[in-house]
Amino acid sequence: MTAKLLSLFLPAVFFLAGCATPPAAVPLPPHRAVVWTSEWTPIFNGRDLSNWTVTDFYARGAVTVQSNQIRMAPGALLTGINWTNGPLPRSGYEISLDAMKTGGSDFFCGLTFPVNDAFCSLIVGGWGGGVVGLSSLNDMDASENETTKQIYFDTGRWYHIRLRVTAAKIQAWIDDDKIIDANIAGRKISLRPGPIEFSKPLGIATYQTGAAIRDIQLRLTPP
Repeated sequence: MTAKLLSLFLPAVFFLAGCATPPAAVPLPPHRAVVWTSEWTPIFNGRDLSNWTVTDFYARGAVTVQSNQIRMAPGALLTGINWTNGPLPRSGYEISLDAMKTGGSDFFCGLTFPVNDAFCSLIVGGWGGGVVGLSSLNDMDASENETTKQIYFDTGRWYHIRLRVTAAKIQAWIDDDKIIDANIAGRKISLRPGPIEFSKPLGIATYQTGAAIRDIQLRLTPP
């Protein structure tokens, strides 16, 4: 090709290249509900709040994800997250997580969960920092029913929490200690009246207290 023809050809090539339509972005596949099995399924990815949302509590603290942890700053009252990715088992399942109090003097883990046709909360460190129990059984909350325990919790220490729900019982462990073994057949299961309702169907909340949460998992167990 002569220099003259080349000088005419190249501008046309660059013009067409500049006007070419870029390839369309490939859309992300639709988010699929989790298929639960008897194997532990991680339900927090350690990077962001996919599958969760920050619970719409009034005057809540900031919620961030860092170092594979969900960090909750103290709010005026409640701060928390709740599940948004489809149906959950109602019975015959376990949830486990690690929780750490980072500041404050009330509950650093209020785990709200489904129970058959109702919902309940496991409160860890409430009523001044030491009460553990279920809210609510027969309209009695975690500080006034037979599940009430007084346990001292260190700030800055991780605690492993595991909860099991069957048709007949709610059981819970902190580290290796079974702290709740409640018969629920024929009893009224409910949430304490108030904004904790926003934690349904599955949520983790704090009350005027900072917390870190990690390694949230769920598995099916015999009902």
